[in-house]
Amino acid sequence: MRWHFRGVVLPDGEVRDLWVRDGRISAEPIPDADTVHASGWILPGLVDAHCHVGIKYGGGHEDSAGAVAQAEEERDAGALLLRDAGSPIDTRFLDDRADLPRVIRAGRHIARSKRYIRELGIELDDERELPEIVAEQARRGDGWVKIVGDWIDRSIGDLAPLWSDPILKAAIDAAHREGARVTAHVFGEDALPGLLGAGIDCIEHGTGLTDDTIATMAANGTALVPTLVNIDTFPEIADGAGRFPAYAAHMRDLHRRSRDTVAKAHEAGIPIYTGTDAGGSIRHGRIADEILALTGAGFTPHDALAASSWHARTWLGHPGLEPGAPADFVVYQEDPRQNLATLSTPAWVVLRGRLYDRRSPVTANR
Repeated sequence: MRWHFRGVVLPDGEVRDLWVRDGRISAEPIPDADTVHASGWILPGLVDAHCHVGIKYGGGHEDSAGAVAQAEEERDAGALLLRDAGSPIDTRFLDDRADLPRVIRAGRHIARSKRYIRELGIELDDERELPEIVAEQARRGDGWVKIVGDWIDRSIGDLAPLWSDPILKAAIDAAHREGARVTAHVFGEDALPGLLGAGIDCIEHGTGLTDDTIATMAANGTALVPTLVNIDTFPEIADGAGRFPAYAAHMRDLHRRSRDTVAKAHEAGIPIYTGTDAGGSIRHGRIADEILALTGAGFTPHDALAASSWHARTWLGHPGLEPGAPADFVVYQEDPRQNLATLSTPAWVVLRGRLYDRRSPVTANR
């Protein structure tokens, strides 16, 4: 397969040629390459850094066909690198499919008993098991482990941390010894100091960030994946929490100030990346919505694109569009820096050098 594309290549913004041979970007022109697109805007493949391939929309476990369909939805939206932030099923079989996005797995969610969504995660009766289970998941994953940092505690009727500070420190140290990074689901305020003090690498959602915990994250270089399209479901969650009025009010307040919270984190220099939390209550393929949502939190279009493409790929250890890199990129008819809405309608998706023509429902496996 030999292809030629010409267009404005981001992030440098220069008009240049991209040559593709055998699934990789070539440093040299390829004389017999077919020109696929001669004018457009070309981005390194988009990143959904928080999704759940294997959790059925509406809840429950997906089967293998459903997981494939979810990955296809991400691909067709231009999300070619996925960090699966917890899945109840083993999705290794997806790696055998050259037509599906690359998946970086964090294993299964790790939670306390009765303190998370039933049957999705590993539930521990004794928190002292956490370091051992974290180390086990680190060995099974792709360099990430996912723990649940807070969830509703029905005995108090509000969000509360799941783990003690010393146990968190021991668990995160165990993951780091295995060469893995740790991320945590956190909605509220109270779990954040312990997680950050223990040296966690990333926070998911982060709606409860305060000035103090923002300063700590910035100093530590801790990443944030805010999942704004998921946060926009908080009012609905609150509406269904009639038995727990304090929790409902808390969730509404976290939603109300969510954009300001992310804006403060961005201003403080915290590295922020896009994730949709697709799976469960969010459908896959919504990366364009998440990028657009970042602009409501103070991001310029350029910064929002960086958070979803070249910066996110570097953070996850994957290359952009340099010679020799896998040919994973997305082509648009319009400049997304001028109109982020164009991200919803890519012209071409190129994954491992395979072409997917998004101008029509027909897939071009040429």
